[in-house]
Amino acid sequence: MTGALETFFHEVNESLIMAIASIRTNKLRSILTLLGIAVGVFSIIGVMTAMGVLISSIENGMTFLGANTFQVQRTPAMMTGDPKEMVKVMNRRNITYEQALRIKESASLAKAVGIFCYLNSQKVVVAEDGKKTNPSVNVSGRDIESFLANNWIIDEGRLFSQGELNSGSHVAILGADVVKKLYPKSDPVGQTIRVDKHKYQVIGIVKSKGSVLGGDNESFVLIPLSTFFSIYGKDQGFSFKVQADAMAIDDCMEQVRGILRTARHVPPAAEDDFSIISNDSLITQFNEFTKYLKLGIIIVSSIALLAAGVGIMNIMLVSVTERTREIGIRKAIGARKINIMTQFVMEAVLLSEFGGMFGIILGIFGGNAIALLLDAQPIIPYDWVLIGFLTCSLVGIVFGVYPAWKAANLEPIESLRYE
Repeated sequence: MTGALETFFHEVNESLIMAIASIRTNKLRSILTLLGIAVGVFSIIGVMTAMGVLISSIENGMTFLGANTFQVQRTPAMMTGDPKEMVKVMNRRNITYEQALRIKESASLAKAVGIFCYLNSQKVVVAEDGKKTNPSVNVSGRDIESFLANNWIIDEGRLFSQGELNSGSHVAILGADVVKKLYPKSDPVGQTIRVDKHKYQVIGIVKSKGSVLGGDNESFVLIPLSTFFSIYGKDQGFSFKVQADAMAIDDCMEQVRGILRTARHVPPAAEDDFSIISNDSLITQFNEFTKYLKLGIIIVSSIALLAAGVGIMNIMLVSVTERTREIGIRKAIGARKINIMTQFVMEAVLLSEFGGMFGIILGIFGGNAIALLLDAQPIIPYDWVLIGFLTCSLVGIVFGVYPAWKAANLEPIESLRYE
């Protein structure tokens, strides 16, 4: 048994050495062949790496709701694009301030309920020295509990006082992106800014949580809710964020849903006319959107690998024809069909694997180029790297078997006569 095993490994090793020698002998042809595989694998690994970077960055950004927190608003965070669904959502009634207050008063499982309202149009913020932001700043009215529900930390300065909230004082707290634009080298606390000709004294800065895909998601100005009412009115529509204990988050969500359905007079059999958004629901919804994109990429890349596999088969058939005398000599001195087949299958698999390795390396570097552009965390998609290697092996075996079978079935005498 030991002797048979040693013989088997010796034959495999010999076939491997001969396959490598053949690849080295025909360098140009081998390089052109493996390039076809490399392109197919590069397209898969490169795109999947880029998708992984994007998804990781977006998922990290989607945690803006904070731990054990969910948000209730009129519309969902993402739309499917279905016209009927969009019309239905757009026809929903706004959540009123009174309805939001009812949640604050009645949601016994909530640790904090932060009510807020923001403008549908974004604004330009002007500093005293004339510096301006881009017209991309969200102006939002907030109550004090909004900061707890958002897991916001005041980096510099302070929070609104209850007196400022009650009196409608013109004070403001800035997001990190506004600070970078207006006060890159100075302390904004105590400075005066102007929004829509209204002046506000800056009393604090919200600590940055980082941006998503290089965006300005922290480009906001927060003012007391009462101040917002006095300037812009109460017809903008309200949203609120709810923070609960980790063990009670689902129960709290159901409690809030029930209170709001009652407040909005939603019939028992009807679906909600508002949306409840959590980090988990955002990530799940995003993954649903990208699922078909990934499937399309895999199909296109598989076609590229199929074409590369056909190229390998073609090259191997040419190689069998060129090496007919070599095959005849090997069979004449005792080589069996299995030895010939092993040699040619190994040659096809090696070509495929070399091309796959080259494509995987290029794909990882190419995909992570997006991470550098977006200042995101680079990744290595180990699952797709493994899939890439296995796919290359499969391509080499599938498209190398027929040329190997043809080589193994050549008659020794006819092969020796071949010119």
